[in-house]
Amino acid sequence: MRKIQDTDKKPILLKVSLLQPTSVTTAIAPLQPQEEKIINERERLITQVERINQMAEELEAAILELKAIANTPNTQKRYPFLMKQLCKNICQYFAVSVPWVKRKSDESFILTTRKVDLFRAEREATLLAQQLRQQTKKRLASQRHRKNKNGAEAHTKHLFKKVLVNKS
Repeated sequence: MRKIQDTDKKPILLKVSLLQPTSVTTAIAPLQPQEEKIINERERLITQVERINQMAEELEAAILELKAIANTPNTQKRYPFLMKQLCKNICQYFAVSVPWVKRKSDESFILTTRKVDLFRAEREATLLAQQLRQQTKKRLASQRHRKNKNGAEAHTKHLFKKVLVNKS
């Protein structure tokens, strides 16, 4: 502190920092143009939409994994009370949905939900089994048809040979 005396000869105490200019160590950020700011906000919005949808996909996968684990025989062996009631499962399933963000044609967004299809794998497996059975039936039918056709031709040739042999 420095003493300053006024005209009455009384000392006045003032802080030196008020009297001396100080240097600025941080610069003021320049103003961003409004257009650039809007683009950055739009990018943040799109990034957040993608993040929400990615998390929804991960959540759906975790739910389906829970169902798979609950339906394995090893899990049910650990719960002998369920063996008494074979129709009862260790886990019950109700309609399930996850949050989902949809993009509209006008580039706006809708926060909604998307249904998780818990039984899609079973339906697909059933459909595949039916297709394989049909293919097998067709293959067997064509093999039988070829056998019958070849057998009939062989039988006809055999009869024809007998007729030729008997005539000679």
